[in-house]
Amino acid sequence: MPKCVKCTTPLPEGANFCYKCGYPVGKVQVCRSCENCGASLSSIDKYCSQCGHSVRVVKSIDTKKIVPKIKTENIPNCIEIQKGKFFMGHASFQTSVLLLNYFISDTPITQRQYSYVMGQDPSKLKGADRPVENVSWCDALIYCNTLSSMQSLTPCYSIGSVIDLATFDQTSPIWKRVTCNFTADGYRLPSEAEWEFAARGGTNENPFHYSGSNNIEDVAWYGENSSITSHPVATKEPNSLGLYDMSGNVAEWCWDYFNPDLPSGTFTNPHGPAIGNQHVKRGGSWLDDKEQCTVLFRSGSTQNAKSSSLGFRVCRTVLGENI
Repeated sequence: MPKCVKCTTPLPEGANFCYKCGYPVGKVQVCRSCENCGASLSSIDKYCSQCGHSVRVVKSIDTKKIVPKIKTENIPNCIEIQKGKFFMGHASFQTSVLLLNYFISDTPITQRQYSYVMGQDPSKLKGADRPVENVSWCDALIYCNTLSSMQSLTPCYSIGSVIDLATFDQTSPIWKRVTCNFTADGYRLPSEAEWEFAARGGTNENPFHYSGSNNIEDVAWYGENSSITSHPVATKEPNSLGLYDMSGNVAEWCWDYFNPDLPSGTFTNPHGPAIGNQHVKRGGSWLDDKEQCTVLFRSGSTQNAKSSSLGFRVCRTVLGENI
């Protein structure tokens, strides 16, 4: 007899939903949350099983016509971003940032890339060229260190003298002691400033609402065009730097602790607040609305949070630059 994966209630054969908590089971995918009460919804829901609220209808797409514009390999391809100065976030923050050169991967890390390094794929929405998801901030750091070691590069992350971060419980407060060596040549998460600068087009900055266009349909898989699922990376248009999916598909972890307000002032290569309880997510995802997919929208989640709409991309420091 099958059981609900959420509340373990025994269910009859062929059930699509748990009669106790309303969670989809079997082959029905959990794709979004009720806008009214937050209950889990699936790809076949028309009404919320908890509160009866009607579910927003999304457009279906012909997946056979979706062809990636680039081929991704086992190791992420990184593009060098030239140094520059920009005003980060909304103008009201008055946050002036100078960034030095750095590399950033041209797509979110794919399931192929993640499984090549980690030997397993935790994603809920399977597909080798889809973004890896259902990964925590901690998982992203572990991937970065593991990939760095595989490539004979110096890992960026450590807790004390330990670089094998997989040995630590992801719910433990010891993760607040993790440090990033920004002068190492290994892989790491982008800082929030690096993410936003790249999404906006770097020194070729364009005043677009989304990464590469004011028309979200051109550059992003989001709640109204995704058929409530993720998609292979690089199937929408890139921004001016050749970076794909910085708006939509999956939201992306950044290194920084999240603070609702950016600090005012002038900063060089900022790495965010020294302390916090959440880490920054940027870019929006396949289940989000237009506003959440803009280059300015900011949010945060705890270090061990996981979602089928949340992944990451990686950075590397350009050696020889002054940090």
